Amino acid sequence: MPSLKDLRTRIASVKATRKITKAMQMVAAAKLRRAQEAAEAARPYSERMDALLANLNTGSTSNASPLLVGTGKSDVHLLIVMTAERGLCGGFNANIAKLARQDAQRLIREGKTVKILTVGKKGADNLRRDYARNIIDRIEFKGIKQLGYAQANEVGAKVMALFNDGQFDVATLYFSEFKSVIAQKPTAAQLIPAKLPDGKSGKDGSKDGKSGALPTASLATEYEPGEDELLGYLLQRNIGTQLFRGLLENAASEQGARMSAMDNATRNAGDMINKLTLKYNRQRQANITKELIEIISGAEAL
Repeated sequence: MPSLKDLRTRIASVKATRKITKAMQMVAAAKLRRAQEAAEAARPYSERMDALLANLNTGSTSNASPLLVGTGKSDVHLLIVMTAERGLCGGFNANIAKLARQDAQRLIREGKTVKILTVGKKGADNLRRDYARNIIDRIEFKGIKQLGYAQANEVGAKVMALFNDGQFDVATLYFSEFKSVIAQKPTAAQLIPAKLPDGKSGKDGSKDGKSGALPTASLATEYEPGEDELLGYLLQRNIGTQLFRGLLENAASEQGARMSAMDNATRNAGDMINKLTLKYNRQRQANITKELIEIISGAEAL
């Protein structure tokens, strides 16, 4: 049975932990608003980009860009796994890694070659045990307070370099789509070849291929320069756009998950303090009662 001193030390330790979790919850709440606004502002741009690409896509594959039609094979798959640089955010990182791990296992069973590019320290840590040999590169943005389009372009340039070298046939992006403070949805979005909302290949970044993007324009539109040239340029820019959206969605989801996790930790610390305080008071009362009994017994013996 712990002594009163041990109980006092433990109560003080849990109180200090509660102060830390409460502070982290408040910091996450402050960051969440900015991250949520940025993620929601990026969604219409990404959806309009998909709609424009679908409108430009004539369906002809003779002179189509490889970014749209692919290499004609699906033997080598590149999984781009985006996670956070830090932990203490509940199951945020683990859920993204779990979705990527499930897809990697399915592809390997089908006889495909799987390569993994991790963006964020925690993704590499989660997948290193099972797929250390499949991780071809890891990108970390430690020390960068706010991720921007420059970081998305850095990842996009690496992906394009691998594609131009023939290192993979299909690229899929894994991130967490922000729904609310208590709900973040792990999502897989195919980047190469591009999935467009044209009825043939839905694009909403989900596994089922149901399109959540805006409908394509039905009016006749003339483009300058030519449609093929513009489509090729936009397809390359779409890689950075989708990666940037993934980074923003991840940033909002991370802060929401951390806010929820720290709120639960604060509540659990409060419950533990109450239980330890009750145990301390009972132990103290038992010691006082024992001492009184010893005094009374000694007095009666005299």
